[in-house]
Amino acid sequence: MTTKAYGAHAADKPLQPIDIERRAPGPQDVQIDIAYCGVCHSDLHTVRSEWGGTLFPCVPGHEIVGHVSAVGSAVTGFKAGDTVGVGCMVDSCQHCASCAEGLEQYCENGFTGTYNGATKDAPGHTLGGYSQRIVVDEKFVLKIRHPEAQLAAVAPLLCAGITTWSPLRHWKVGPGSKVGVVGIGGLGHMGVKLAHALGAQVVAFTSSENKRQAALDLGADEVVVSRNEGEMKAHAGSFDLILNTVAASHSLDAYTALLKRDGTLVLVGVPEHPHPTPSIANLIFKRRAIAGSLIGGIVETQEMLDFCADKGIVADIEMIPMQQIDEAYDRMVKSDVKYRFVIDNATLANQACG
Repeated sequence: MTTKAYGAHAADKPLQPIDIERRAPGPQDVQIDIAYCGVCHSDLHTVRSEWGGTLFPCVPGHEIVGHVSAVGSAVTGFKAGDTVGVGCMVDSCQHCASCAEGLEQYCENGFTGTYNGATKDAPGHTLGGYSQRIVVDEKFVLKIRHPEAQLAAVAPLLCAGITTWSPLRHWKVGPGSKVGVVGIGGLGHMGVKLAHALGAQVVAFTSSENKRQAALDLGADEVVVSRNEGEMKAHAGSFDLILNTVAASHSLDAYTALLKRDGTLVLVGVPEHPHPTPSIANLIFKRRAIAGSLIGGIVETQEMLDFCADKGIVADIEMIPMQQIDEAYDRMVKSDVKYRFVIDNATLANQACG
């Protein structure tokens, strides 16, 4: 099925209208008419081949919300008209230990990304949510219970939401936990909202004094300007968990020193250049840990979506038409968005494709 989309033909080319082909739904497939797609920093890295390995044409987008328009003959969990989402994965091996435990994001044979992942469908790699529709195996489709008016702001939950939810759950954050969130951007603003909703004491770290009130408004109990040595020292040895969402290379020592004994600094941002080697003494003498976390599995992502629906949690977004994507990328590089761009995919309808 020919579908209108936006994509890039090379790393140094802007995104432009293109026609792509979507497969007809197989027995276990769900066809989704995409209403909204969030814009993740990973989209920009991939389109511009900053991580290498980009397959062109590249159609990004893995924060997808829409409505089911058709289902395969063997599909039991979804029907036409359902409101659904698709996140960062559209397949995994389904037989390794991680998949068996519902941790498809750690599939030992590599999960299939929603874009730039190997597939039998033409052109040989997956094409993402900057498009009118997508066809996905029902195992990787998520139910969305938020009201229709909130759907655009739900889209970023499919990546930014689950990326912060998964470590909060893995390290058992709840009432009595003291949690730090470093960086108040697309990921960080969701980390603050979710940690607050889970009942933790939340401290937001920002390098900008002018983000103090915004972080408090998101649900932080306190805000620390990381450049202020006195504010940092006041929290020494007090955190159970610090969620570091910053994707730029920086010293981790200032944050490991803030952890309690047995506390953990969790990294969810991938820097372009490695972080400086942390001080090992900081870790050894308090049995502190530095860990990493990816997105979440399908069961965990559904849990997060249901929690957010029950609590009325969505992302803070700025809606854009598809035609403004390159401008949005430029602004995203400058951190000029509060806190996530979301594409109105209806703006693709009148777009001439080539």
